[in-house]
Amino acid sequence: MPATADDLPAPALGSLTWVPAAGRPDLLGDAVAAALPALSGPAWVAPVDDELADTAAFTEAYGVPLAASANCVVVATRRAGQTSLAACVVLATTRADVNGLVRRHLGARKASFAPQDVAVAESGMAHGGITPVGLPASWPVLVDAAVAAADLVVVGSGTRGAKLALPGAVLAALPGAEVLEGLGVPVEEAPPPAPALPAERAPDDRDVGWGERPEERDPDSRYLEDRPPHWGSD
Repeated sequence: MPATADDLPAPALGSLTWVPAAGRPDLLGDAVAAALPALSGPAWVAPVDDELADTAAFTEAYGVPLAASANCVVVATRRAGQTSLAACVVLATTRADVNGLVRRHLGARKASFAPQDVAVAESGMAHGGITPVGLPASWPVLVDAAVAAADLVVVGSGTRGAKLALPGAVLAALPGAEVLEGLGVPVEEAPPPAPALPAERAPDDRDVGWGERPEERDPDSRYLEDRPPHWGSD
């Protein structure tokens, strides 16, 4: 049996009070709480001010080093006219190499950060609280090697009102997880953004992604015609 948080001393990370996550389901997203029993190791949770959930504000307010925090970003990839979602987990000192390593590894023609509303709706988690624990089983979960090697790393809890702390090896053992060397690019070395697409519509629309088609009626609408039927429904 893997060790649980009840068997081990609470972590000393910043000014937060960490307790076994299994004992505080009220601090977790529903999918996160449901996934806890299957984890390969311990997990702790600590409440935070939901106004301070974003990484920069969180690390400054609670004294948790950026190098001990990880971001989980949702990526949308396009291949053969189909859009799929994946998650990337990288240290907060880095950015996910979405247009390079992620796109190539997933065999996609294009890769970009998913729109916020899509990431929230499809993960079932709050913006600013999306975490690799409890994501849909069909999603690839790409974990940077530096995250996997960390003794402890702080990630979201599925809500904005708490953070999880758990060994990097536990994240690397999640269903659908793959550990990739070089997934996280140091911020100062991050590649420049891709050039803007031309204004005209692609001839056959196969490579047109969310938000890329020129707007003909509503300037605030997105091109979502290829989403599965349940996306965007009430």
